[in-house]
Amino acid sequence: MSISRGDLVPSVESSEKVSSERLRSLHPAEIRQLIRTRKLGTRSTSGMAEGYKQANIVILHKGLADDFQKFCHANSGPLPLLYRSQPGEWKCSILTDNSDIRTDCPQYCTFQCGNFTGYKSDLLEYTKELEDMTTFYLGCSFAFEQAILKAGVPIRNVEQKRNVSMYKTSVPCREVGRFQCNMVVSMRPVPEGKLNAVAQATHPARDVHGAPVHIGHPGLIGIQDLSRPDYGDPVEPHQGDVPVFWACGVTGVEAVQGCKPPLAFTHSPGRMFITDCKRDESDPVLNTDPTETVQTFCISQNPLHYSVASAAAVQKIRALECHIGVDAGDQGIKALFIPDELLKASLCLSHAASVLITTGFPTHFNQDPPEETDGPPGAIAMAAMLQALMKQVAIVTNRRALEINKKIIEGAVEQGILNTPVPLLSFQDDSQDSALRFLCHDGNPKTPRYDHLVAIEHAGRAADGNYNNMRKVNSKHMIDPIDTLFITASTIPGIMTTGVSNWGGYAVACALYILNCCPIHERYLQKAVGFPRHSEQDSWASALPTVTKEEKLLEILKKYGIGSGKTGNLGMEVNGPPFYDTHSTMIQQLAEITL
Repeated sequence: MSISRGDLVPSVESSEKVSSERLRSLHPAEIRQLIRTRKLGTRSTSGMAEGYKQANIVILHKGLADDFQKFCHANSGPLPLLYRSQPGEWKCSILTDNSDIRTDCPQYCTFQCGNFTGYKSDLLEYTKELEDMTTFYLGCSFAFEQAILKAGVPIRNVEQKRNVSMYKTSVPCREVGRFQCNMVVSMRPVPEGKLNAVAQATHPARDVHGAPVHIGHPGLIGIQDLSRPDYGDPVEPHQGDVPVFWACGVTGVEAVQGCKPPLAFTHSPGRMFITDCKRDESDPVLNTDPTETVQTFCISQNPLHYSVASAAAVQKIRALECHIGVDAGDQGIKALFIPDELLKASLCLSHAASVLITTGFPTHFNQDPPEETDGPPGAIAMAAMLQALMKQVAIVTNRRALEINKKIIEGAVEQGILNTPVPLLSFQDDSQDSALRFLCHDGNPKTPRYDHLVAIEHAGRAADGNYNNMRKVNSKHMIDPIDTLFITASTIPGIMTTGVSNWGGYAVACALYILNCCPIHERYLQKAVGFPRHSEQDSWASALPTVTKEEKLLEILKKYGIGSGKTGNLGMEVNGPPFYDTHSTMIQQLAEITL
């Protein structure tokens, strides 16, 4: 027997003996006494004992306790461990003055060999078995509801007198021993203008799940229908609300079912153990530490997706953006400047698993090769950082230029600019669905090969269908229709596109480093499961662009006859301005901001 939606929404007793308003102000000990005497029925404990922490409960045989504790530590977002009892320990003195885990939850779930076998109002009949069992008390998001309200954010399920909505996701927890499952999340609809406030209000509460792990479209974490929660009740959003998801302790229920122990118990989802521990009363809004200040940004409208980063990381990336906005070649690029485009593009790329980059502009159409030095250095700088972050990355370029780009990539690997070769691709628009088949597996827009497409100094079609350079010379005969991929990608949900300059490529590499070194962003990327990746920061730093690397790369480009776009000169020059001190100074300044 498994738990079904119907099983998990047992009816609340019609004759409630204590009002919800009264329950908010009662001390936890008083509420536990009401639970023992069956005066609360099976209602959700959300909103009870305002200001006090509540706990999810998992009870397992002592032989499984060590592994489950490690499982909790490895997945501290959904399973923040408040206390592990000794076998047969009914009380929990570290969390309460007077309690009995056999009687003090409004409702329990029982499991045999991982199968749900029913609800119990208490566990007294299992007293003998419990003598060899260990109880785990895990933090619950109900504890931060008051902080959410204090931040001016409505809680829709409380308004609607419903249990919070909880969903199984496609996010795998880190496996330990026999314990492996996907994470469960709770969802609260939040007004779009309150996203910063709700993220900041819950961020400090790490012992009760902390900040959100996902904001936006539920399908991105494997949830197909918000109106059908796996646990709890459906909650109606208001106009302008955005679904916000927190890691949830009901993940412990999934872990129990996956482990299949002969006998196990958990709380009934939404019906928690209420502790005597007060939540932290400090006001997160008053916290001015930029490394601990959460900011949210919309990075996609289709599907809707938000990301987060610390104010400190955001400040650094904005500084990078200001530096690359300098118009060293007097090309009028300041008119193209849009604030925070670097930040949003970098956030998108940080979430991407597979990235396709295109570069290569045949500026010197009467030379062989016709390519210029503006573009490949920035593209390779991005590719190096994406590789270091363990993302799949490929470069698509004109078929005519495949061989020379292969030599450039080989040289970059030999010189230590790239760790491994970047796959090189070409694209020919030779059928009606060629772009779709290139971008998606079997041409299915629901299964894209790439999450993000980046163009760096690559030609795009003008209104007349030609590919014109800055001298108004049509180079159509030398350029493949790679821009068709970007046009098609804009129609496929889940594929993002970005266009950057050569300096923008350097800045994106630096911004990706900053974001992945930001604990707030890194936790959001990992959905609060698994361990932080701080040990990988050295490899990320080694992938950053440096003056030395770019010197080596320009020497490689010079070796194969690729010159400056503006002058055609072979040597230390990119698009007119000399490498020393224009480009070298820019790269050094970006490094100083980043590190």
